[in-house]
Amino acid sequence: MTAERSTADILDAAVHVREVARSATTGATGVDTVLAALSEVMEYDHASLVRWDPLRRRHATLAGNYPDDATAYIETRLHHDPVFAVLRSPARGGLWLRDVPWQLLAASPGFQEVLSPLGIEDGVAQCLFAADGRYVGMLNVSTRRPRRAPDPARAVVTLLTESLAVAVDPRAGRPPEARAAVDPATDARRPGGLSPRELQVLAELTTGRTNREIAERLHITPRTVGTHIEHILAKLDLPNRAAAAARAAGWGIEISP
Repeated sequence: MTAERSTADILDAAVHVREVARSATTGATGVDTVLAALSEVMEYDHASLVRWDPLRRRHATLAGNYPDDATAYIETRLHHDPVFAVLRSPARGGLWLRDVPWQLLAASPGFQEVLSPLGIEDGVAQCLFAADGRYVGMLNVSTRRPRRAPDPARAVVTLLTESLAVAVDPRAGRPPEARAAVDPATDARRPGGLSPRELQVLAELTTGRTNREIAERLHITPRTVGTHIEHILAKLDLPNRAAAAARAAGWGIEISP
């Protein structure tokens, strides 16, 4: 793609990204094809689409071409980076590198240890959220060349976030009846017949917290937490809390990072 491409060309490329993202959701194509299509919207040297794993409390790369050390940082450390706290707000759009205050960059291990050594001068990091508000993953795009201004790709990338979120969301391809089965809003549809409080405790189990830590967060006693866990295991016919956490992650029941 050249700098002379018109806004209309970029919008046409964005439509193609949306189509490819839908195909990735149905399994017709891989997530790597989404990144390939995105390169027609904006040039990049490195890019990745990652999924948030609520059970392991880390990101998992679905497609990308960052070096191994950068990929490892994105997967295991990025959600602890000071920049991530800014990114994580559902109200904001993508965070472009040139817009990050220098004080924040100075405090960011991701920039100091990963992006700067790669010679990255521009790019965008965009948190992705499902329609129900769940944090499902991230888009990371980096370039060694500053982008021109004004840059129509900025607005286009923001418009693509819904489609990109669907592409990385493990629940997006499930049939309607499966999605309804994990809807805690209605008693009849609560998974395993769990009570609202049991669902809260089940969600906490995905974080690896102890009974005492869960009790402090839910303002109940550790003994009550233990009782809820016993009931959860009995109702779901599971052997231990690790199995319960895995079941919760599979249902999409989670605590956001």
